[in-house]
Amino acid sequence: MKGIILAVASLSAFSLGALAGNEKEKPDNTGINERDRSGETKTSGDQSNSSADLKTTQAIRQALMKDGELSTTAKNIKVITANGHVTLRGPVKTAQEKSKIDQLAKSAAGGARIDNQLDVKGSN
Repeated sequence: MKGIILAVASLSAFSLGALAGNEKEKPDNTGINERDRSGETKTSGDQSNSSADLKTTQAIRQALMKDGELSTTAKNIKVITANGHVTLRGPVKTAQEKSKIDQLAKSAAGGARIDNQLDVKGSN
């Protein structure tokens, strides 16, 4: 029984040490979170439930997922459509991805206005 208790205690100490070591690697999203709470930027909560807006968002999302050249990061951007206006937000790895997403969104959106707010973050 002592062996089990020691093993659990050692594992717990290791887990706490590992977690403490990762503190330096956590991203600081404080500025982004404050910006999003301000109401000045579009968030997923701003997505319209109108049939046309939902179809536009779906068409853009499908176009992104079909493109084999886009990174997983690029495929996970926010696509928000409200009143026929599409906002693209989130990080992408390269300027080429940003441009490619803009092109795909314009093609899939069928004339909807596109506001490309994507951030190029690099491949770090």
